[in-house]
Amino acid sequence: MKYEIVGGNLPVVICNIPAGESVITERGSMSWMSPNMKMETTSNGGVGKALGRMFAGEALFQNRYTAVGGEGLIAFASSFPGTIKAFEISPSRPIIAQKSAFLAAEEGVNLSVAFQKKIGAGLFGGEGFIMQRLSGNGTAFIEIDGHAVEYNLKAGQSIIVDTGYLAAMDETCSMEIVSVKGAKNMLFGGEGLFNTVIKGPGRIILQTMPICKTAGSIAPYIITKD
Repeated sequence: MKYEIVGGNLPVVICNIPAGESVITERGSMSWMSPNMKMETTSNGGVGKALGRMFAGEALFQNRYTAVGGEGLIAFASSFPGTIKAFEISPSRPIIAQKSAFLAAEEGVNLSVAFQKKIGAGLFGGEGFIMQRLSGNGTAFIEIDGHAVEYNLKAGQSIIVDTGYLAAMDETCSMEIVSVKGAKNMLFGGEGLFNTVIKGPGRIILQTMPICKTAGSIAPYIITKD
């Protein structure tokens, strides 16, 4: 598969699919395509995997698009201003991404739920929170809110991230939610009650415009009528 990501901060990935090959995507992600792209809605792995995808923020069913009778073209646009980033997934290098980040992938990529267990704050009760795991073989595309900033952490190296700014990371990284220290900092610091601590080794991708932060910023200016 050949692809091109265009559009700046309103991106779309345009894929050229060889005859007989397929891509998978979430419901409603296709933007435009050539007439020879055949669509099939599938649970893609049965009920168990479908339920796992649902918990990871995606639909129960996925759409499979196959190029029939020659090379096909299909495009997937981002649902929010930001970045579309391509990842080369392999058995030795799966990635963990934020909930609802998955956009599309070659058919050899598997999407499942990932539970983060190291949750230190009482609000999360030690239960972890849900992210997406992309494994298998092939190219996968994820949506990132705003601009993507990438770091490579060495073993033992860590970074503190405001909750919501983590877009994706290598599975070799670990993550823990910790409470902000100091009652005055928590109450008057304006940075929230919790931060995310990510430890290496591995690559992390941060995002500059999380949807949750954007929604909170514009909420005071939205006038509702009873």
